[in-house]
Amino acid sequence: MSGQPAATSPPKQYTHREILEVMAGLMLALLTSMLSTSVVGTALPTIVGELGGQDQYSWVASATILTMTVSTPLWGKLSDLFGRKRLFLVALGVFVAASLAAGLSQNMGQLIAGRALQGVGAGGLSALAQVILGDIVSPRERGRYSGYMGAVFGVSTVAGPLLGGFLVDAEWLGWRWCFYVGVPLAVIAAFVIQKVLKVPHVKRDTRVDVWGATAITAGATALMLLLTLGGTEFAWHSPWTYVLAAISLLSLVLAVPAERAASDPILPPRLFRNRTFVLTSVASLFVGVALFGAMIYMPQYLQVVQGMSPTDSGLMTLPMVVTLFLSSVVSGKIVTRTGRWKIFPVIGLLLVAVGLFLLSRLHVDSGPVLIGFDLAVLGTGLGLSMQMLILAAQNGAEIRDMASTTSGVSFFRSLGGAVGVAGFGAILTNRLNAGMAASGDRPALGSPDAIQALPEPVKHVVLEAFTRGLETVFLVGVPIALLGFVAVIFLKELPLRGGAAHPPAGPPLSEDDLVLAGLLLELVAQRVEHAGDRPSALLTAVARMAPPDDRTERERARAVARDVLRPTSRALVARRAAAARDSPPPLVTEGIPQ
Repeated sequence: MSGQPAATSPPKQYTHREILEVMAGLMLALLTSMLSTSVVGTALPTIVGELGGQDQYSWVASATILTMTVSTPLWGKLSDLFGRKRLFLVALGVFVAASLAAGLSQNMGQLIAGRALQGVGAGGLSALAQVILGDIVSPRERGRYSGYMGAVFGVSTVAGPLLGGFLVDAEWLGWRWCFYVGVPLAVIAAFVIQKVLKVPHVKRDTRVDVWGATAITAGATALMLLLTLGGTEFAWHSPWTYVLAAISLLSLVLAVPAERAASDPILPPRLFRNRTFVLTSVASLFVGVALFGAMIYMPQYLQVVQGMSPTDSGLMTLPMVVTLFLSSVVSGKIVTRTGRWKIFPVIGLLLVAVGLFLLSRLHVDSGPVLIGFDLAVLGTGLGLSMQMLILAAQNGAEIRDMASTTSGVSFFRSLGGAVGVAGFGAILTNRLNAGMAASGDRPALGSPDAIQALPEPVKHVVLEAFTRGLETVFLVGVPIALLGFVAVIFLKELPLRGGAAHPPAGPPLSEDDLVLAGLLLELVAQRVEHAGDRPSALLTAVARMAPPDDRTERERARAVARDVLRPTSRALVARRAAAARDSPPPLVTEGIPQ
């Protein structure tokens, strides 16, 4: 059947040690990609001030997020075609090349291009790491390992600002090393992954969804350009605004029939009939706004308004990182033990809203204790939310939609981040211009050191303008986080598939047992597929093997028969045939005659 896996062996059951070995490679690669954002985040005020001025800040920051957003669904689909491991290594290679290009840039155009290419590689690493984890770990156990993923994010957020600040402050290194530092880490990650990652490549008879990819990419790109350049490079009421808005709207509208017509779409329309996928995607979009908004604009507040060095501003983010780390790991372990997960994103999104509100109350004279407390609240909320939303989406998805579901939720989180950085940047720029215009002083805004060196009357005006602008930025994020909270409230807490412990293995099946088991599974699959509309115990039992969703019992049972029972039946018979080389192997092709 087109688009279905040609199973040749039963799914591999990974031991805890094997999972940890795979996780080591995944986490090292994730650390590499996440450092690219957190390292550069601290250094961005200096980089942009040196190359192009503070008015280009949001564009440099959003270039990576934009390409990461539009490329995330593509990586998930391509991994279905060419294999998870191969695409993961390709993503690492793209990331290394982009990092070198960004570090060698001599002007803003080259820097933006390098950052954009970095986003393509980072999108592949973040999406495929979650997909591979979903392939090898059951949802019930996944909470335990998802906590490790969140811990990697916490470590990168701790190390990144500190490392970025050190590189900028060190005269013998400089900000270009913020891009070079990830190269050796990526090389090590590639070596580890090549050695330990043994994910089988399940071949699929399918094609790349070219028209859907084009429509989704064009729509997201036009939207990001509009939010990033509107109000700065061109007026909001201008032909450019209307053209970009029309392109974005038209592209996203055309994506609907393109995805419906595609034989194997990037974002299958059936996903949007899954309530869990829709709500987790909406909540992830709002989490992305808060996450990237805080990561990108807090260094500006700390360095420009508070006058901290890049290293000191990195240290000030420590409370957020520690609480994010602890809340992510602890919640993951609790989910594995209890099987209950919904309470964590509910509390998490509420804390994100509270944290953003507290950050909006910061002023020029706010002390480090207050800043640290506010960041700790935000970090706790993010740690409770991010990985749990992906876990919920994966648990509510069919096995065949694992890659599309994971990359889809990651896509909406990245889209939220891109929209947040671009939108917040437009708000900050407009507030800065308004604040300085009202005072009559409009100095050129360079690096944080240059702003601190301004004459006192002018410096006071600039700092107040930055404070008011950032206050508005974080205040706008509060209702956005509350919308995510509402979306999570409406999530149905589906039972997690899998168990916390594996049952003890029984004696191995004999060759005759393998054939018998395979024939029985084939018989069950046929009975399910030819069942009528009347309810039956067989349909009910088979349907329970699929995640609860909005499909009918008959539809869920048929999906299990197609995707689980029949491939397993053929795999068992194939094993029997391989074991009995001296006798003609039994052949199961079109099923058992009725």
